[in-house]
Amino acid sequence: MNRHWKLPIGVLLILIGGLWTLQGLGYVGGSMMTRVVLWAVVGPVVALVGLLFVLRSRNPPD
Repeated sequence: MNRHWKLPIGVLLILIGGLWTLQGLGYVGGSMMTRVVLWAVVGPVVALVGLLFVLRSRNPPD
């Protein structure tokens, strides 16, 4: 994947993962995902993958 795409995709994944976590924990309502434990678990995993994308975008290619 092109390095220039890793940063925006990583940031987007971090934001989505954070939203899913907050919905799963019940802090953000108005969705069928609210207070569903699955999203409280999946959200941090998605955010972590996003963080890895961001970190890999900063390193020079192998």
